[in-house]
Amino acid sequence: MGFDFIKKLPTPEEIRKEFSVPEHLAKIKEERDKEIRAVITGESNKFLVIIGPCSADNEEAVCDYIRRLAKVNEQVKDKLILIPRIYTNKPRTTGEGYKGIVHQPDPEKKPDFLQGLIAMRKMHIRAIEETGLTAADEMLYPENWRYLSDILSYVAIGARSVEDQQHRLTVSGFDVPAGMKNPTSGDLTVMLNSVYAAQRSHSFIYRGWEVQTDGNELAHTVLRGSVNQYGRSFPNYHYEDLSRLLEMYGTMDLKNPAAVIDANHNNSGKQFKQQIRIAKEVMHSRKLNSDIHKFVKGIMIESYIEEGNQKIGEGVYGKSITDACLGWADSEKLIYDIAEYD
Repeated sequence: MGFDFIKKLPTPEEIRKEFSVPEHLAKIKEERDKEIRAVITGESNKFLVIIGPCSADNEEAVCDYIRRLAKVNEQVKDKLILIPRIYTNKPRTTGEGYKGIVHQPDPEKKPDFLQGLIAMRKMHIRAIEETGLTAADEMLYPENWRYLSDILSYVAIGARSVEDQQHRLTVSGFDVPAGMKNPTSGDLTVMLNSVYAAQRSHSFIYRGWEVQTDGNELAHTVLRGSVNQYGRSFPNYHYEDLSRLLEMYGTMDLKNPAAVIDANHNNSGKQFKQQIRIAKEVMHSRKLNSDIHKFVKGIMIESYIEEGNQKIGEGVYGKSITDACLGWADSEKLIYDIAEYD
């Protein structure tokens, strides 16, 4: 056989029981979920800022970053909801490289999935305990969702995952917002079809069970730019792009029309400093048009303590080992600038 079965991992129920969320933190999540849900449904005029490291590679640095974020959140909470990125699975274009803390709790050592699952839960729980902020993560592997379903307040579905049937069906069972990104090709119809599928009820096989879902009315779109056949990046965050997507929403039977803009990836051409300009342009577009203002609910920003990125083993505290990120000083100023827009 082509598979070498190394060891059986604990079920999500077993991991959740051993590393449980204390009741007082569960209440924090419940309140945060209500707040974020209200933004997606249009009941709240607050704006979502989903911000943090490209990948959560180090518990100390990530929690340090989120503690800083929590202090800023206190200053802007009347206008913004800050959702820290704690991304514990990292998609790799070629399959090579660091794949996230679930694979490698220590990036300089070999994969250890049992310790990775434990590290993932411990980091998320610690972040809520120390800051009161529940986080966003990417669902790279649908079968792993249950390991975190009692912790997360927002989930992203990546550009390479959004066309996958299992991702779409699994999202239909979420009770938190799920941002479905446009595929790398940039095809907005694919993204909208994914939202349509996620908002409907489905029956399917999940982790050895026959399951049925209710549909997730909080599933929505995320614009992250695209890349053509020659590897050139094309942005899709401009005023015209937002207007066109809103138009397309109107042709489909979708609940809670909503878009979040990813300021990095192909929108920035992976030029991380451009996130500042892009975020401000998005906010300006919202200011110009009341329909766009209601439609664009948030922005995603890749940010860490130190700007840029580094190779694994260089050992710079709070600096990304995957995609380059904004540094803390620029990030803090940008959050305050976003809060200034009406």
